[in-house]
Amino acid sequence: MFITIDEKAVSWFTMEFDYTKPFHIRLYPQYAGFGEKHKGYSLAFSTESPTNPAFTKEVNGIIFYFEENDLWFFEDTETHLSFNPLQNELQVTYNETANS
Repeated sequence: MFITIDEKAVSWFTMEFDYTKPFHIRLYPQYAGFGEKHKGYSLAFSTESPTNPAFTKEVNGIIFYFEENDLWFFEDTETHLSFNPLQNELQVTYNETANS
């Protein structure tokens, strides 16, 4: 399990959330009726401080994390956050990894 966040995606978060660095971005599964990784769930984001983080990664003054209770969504997966210039929005892709 790991998460990559490219520089353009970091810029998107900086503009979208309009916070002064450093700040936290929580990654979490949200029930949405569909999803690429887990049926019925998609990846969501919020600006809040961690309470029981399972994963943290600092990129250019933004601390990305997910909580222990959301670990099931990220297990056995490479999650990639990038910016799609054609759609002018964040793009999330997943690659399944072998079970550990």
